[in-house]
Amino acid sequence: MDFTVLQAGIPTSGSEAVSQYGPVLISTVTTVLLFVVMFALTYYLGKKVLVRATKQSLQSRGLKAGLVSLSVSIVSILVLIAAVAVAATVAGFGTVLTAFATLAGALALGLSFATQDLISNFVSGVFIIKDEPFKVGDWIKWDGNEGVVKQIKIRVTQVETFDNELVTVPNNQLANTVLTNPVANETLRVSCDFGISYDNDITIAREAIIDTASNIDGVLADPGPAAPVTTLGDSAVVLTGRVWIDPRKHSAAAIKAAFREAVKRRFDSEGVDMPYPHTTLTGEVGLENTQETGAVGNSAE
Repeated sequence: MDFTVLQAGIPTSGSEAVSQYGPVLISTVTTVLLFVVMFALTYYLGKKVLVRATKQSLQSRGLKAGLVSLSVSIVSILVLIAAVAVAATVAGFGTVLTAFATLAGALALGLSFATQDLISNFVSGVFIIKDEPFKVGDWIKWDGNEGVVKQIKIRVTQVETFDNELVTVPNNQLANTVLTNPVANETLRVSCDFGISYDNDITIAREAIIDTASNIDGVLADPGPAAPVTTLGDSAVVLTGRVWIDPRKHSAAAIKAAFREAVKRRFDSEGVDMPYPHTTLTGEVGLENTQETGAVGNSAE
C-alpha cells in the first residue's frame, strides 16, 4: 500500500476522496481479482490434468481402490498448494508468500519430528496395500504373534487372535519384520512328531501314521502323507507325520489336533508304544556299619 495516501490527510470532498483513494482502491481490487482468477485457473487445470491423469494411471496399473483414492487426495492437496503459490506470485504477493513459505517450512520440520512414527506407519500402510504381503482373512505370524487379519488401514492393521482377541498392530511393525503368511499358497504342509519305542517296528508305525492321515477330512491325496524318521532321541525314535491341506478351506490347527488324536488311538490299538523321557541310574551303593567302627575306636583307647 502507498503510505503517501495516508499522509495526505482526510479528504473534504468527493472529488478529493476519489483522487486520493481511487488509485489505491483500484490497485487493491485488481490485485485481488488477479489472485482469484489465477488461483481458480491454476487449480482447475491442475484438477483436470494432474488429478485425472494420476487416477487413470493408477487404475490402469490395477492398484486397489483405497490406494488410488489416497494418491488422488495427495495430488489434490499438492495442486491446491501450487495454485496458491502461482496466484500469489502473479498477483505480486511475493513478500507474503516468502514469509508464509518460511513459516510453513519451520512448522513442517517441527511436525516431522513430532509425528515421525505416524508418518512411518502411514508409509508402511501404503506399501502393505500396494505389495499385498497379506489380505483381509489371511492367517499371519510375526514376532511370536499370530492371528487372522480383519482390517487393513493406512496407519494400523487389526488382527484377531485364535483366542478371539482383537489386536491393533502399527503398520511399520508388520512392514519391517519377518512375516509369515501360511495361507498365501494353495497348499500348506502340516507336520506332527510321533515318538515310538526303540523296540517297535518302524515300518508298522509309519504305515499306521500314513493310513491314519489319509482318512482325516481335509488331508490332500496329492501330495500324499509321509512319515520319515527325523530324530533318534534318548528314549524314542521320532517319526514326523506330514500331510498337505488347502489352508483356505481347512484350519491347520484343527488338522493337527485330529491327526495327533487319531494316531494315538491307532498306536494304542496296534500296541505301538509311545515312550516318555525317563532316566536310568546304574552303579553301586555301599553301606558302612557305624556301630562296629565305633566299637573298634573304643577298644583302641
